[in-house]
Amino acid sequence: MKATELLEMLREVYRDRLTLRNRVAAAAMHIGDYNINNTYQYVLNRADAHVRWLQDAIEEMGGTPEDLPIPDVKPTGKGRDAERSVIVGDRDGARAFVERWAPRIEAMPNARHKAMLRVILGEVREQERFFEQALAGRDDLLGRRADGAGTGDGVMATRWVGD
Repeated sequence: MKATELLEMLREVYRDRLTLRNRVAAAAMHIGDYNINNTYQYVLNRADAHVRWLQDAIEEMGGTPEDLPIPDVKPTGKGRDAERSVIVGDRDGARAFVERWAPRIEAMPNARHKAMLRVILGEVREQERFFEQALAGRDDLLGRRADGAGTGDGVMATRWVGD
């Protein structure tokens, strides 16, 4: 694989990963369940790391990563049904990403980038499992809270609250 081909492949993975990341960011706005929203915040944090790694790899090869907009996610249904419709979209997006990139990454000759992309694929697979577990009704996706500890009334309407 020539350097130009490797750079283009990294750009493609980057665009796909950023698209998936931006979808999760938009979807999280529709997740009112405290435990599932916490999982979305975890997924978003890891996605930000993946995007940064890919940006760095592209820049190191002399490329410029592009920016992509946050999509407008429209849930279908109301309440839990609306949350489920959003989660299904994220699960399916994670699955499609892995299916698209797993075979191509294994064929890469560059060991450094191949290792980075394997980590990304592994974590996207984990995120797909989180979404599956949320759809199955699990609320202990990131662990269990102490007996008697509650979540109040769910997720706050504003993500960041200042002093």
